[in-house]
Amino acid sequence: MTSMGKTRRAVSVGLCAAAVTAALTAPAQAADGPARRDAAGWSLKDTGTDVRFRGLAPVSRKTAWVAGSKGTVLRTADGGRSWLDVSPPGAQDLEFRDVEAFDGRRAVVLAIGEGEASRVLRTEDGGSTWTESFRNTEPKAFYDCMTFFDRRHGLAMSDPVDGKYRILSTGDGGRTWKVLPNVGMPAALPGEAGFAASGQCLVSSGPQDVWLATGGGATARVLHSADRGLNWTVAESTIPAGDPARGVFALAFRDRAHGLAVGGDYRADQASPQAAAVTGNGGRSWRQARTAPPAYRSGVAWLPHSSSAALAVGPTGTDLTTDGGRTWHTVDSGSFDTVDCTPDFGCWASGEKGRVARLEF
Repeated sequence: MTSMGKTRRAVSVGLCAAAVTAALTAPAQAADGPARRDAAGWSLKDTGTDVRFRGLAPVSRKTAWVAGSKGTVLRTADGGRSWLDVSPPGAQDLEFRDVEAFDGRRAVVLAIGEGEASRVLRTEDGGSTWTESFRNTEPKAFYDCMTFFDRRHGLAMSDPVDGKYRILSTGDGGRTWKVLPNVGMPAALPGEAGFAASGQCLVSSGPQDVWLATGGGATARVLHSADRGLNWTVAESTIPAGDPARGVFALAFRDRAHGLAVGGDYRADQASPQAAAVTGNGGRSWRQARTAPPAYRSGVAWLPHSSSAALAVGPTGTDLTTDGGRTWHTVDSGSFDTVDCTPDFGCWASGEKGRVARLEF
């Protein structure tokens, strides 16, 4: 592509990102009554099930995977108009909380739980067949989330074992896994753990950087590794903790410097003040959002090709920021657990009662 062509494409992408943000902030209905045609919002897709989908892996606006309770995995290739049940045989007792997809055929799912309930399964044929590539044999381990740097290299994290978070690593796309040494992992706080709420307690950006979100301890912390999980530093977030139900539930980084954290208290009868934070230095320090989401949020994602716009979701609604996480305002009241976007402006969300939606313009 010529330099002029690259410039035109960059301008086009920038204008599209701006249009998406403008559409999200536009009221769904004009003052005189008719619905606005330039507004944006979630469009629910009928999945034909009532299971809870905390695992979400969109590939594009057309292709997406969801994984959830009762060992359920679904895949769509037509933008959510139809869904194929590609659940692994005999997995009805497993709780899938994370899924990472490389395309419409290759995906990896994580089952959570104590001991052998924590497993990783992999498919290379769109879910027609599955191979179990990891089964946890450490009784104290409880795996929560996973992330991939590219199609080959990925990590999964477990709650602390003998006082430190346990990190699982793959270098072949999830075919094989090994536990990394923990000499470079800081000690966990008493009562500290990760939250398997949205598949976003472990996230990566670029070829080396990865972040781990915590809660339950005296403070909610974010750990960072710049070498794929071998050595870690730790920083306190501004999101309240001090209770097993409180802390950082989800992270999103648009590059190795700029990140967002959301969380709060997942109990419906408890308030969640200061439920969002932002960093501009790779997580070395965090600043409280000036205007946080009004309630607990479990998922967060940057809008494609935007340096300032992102979405956060939770059981009571969706919030939008247009200033890089400093202020948030609610744009939808529907319940979702997790959210993610693809470069072609395919933003998806999923959650309880089989709810899956795509952002429509």
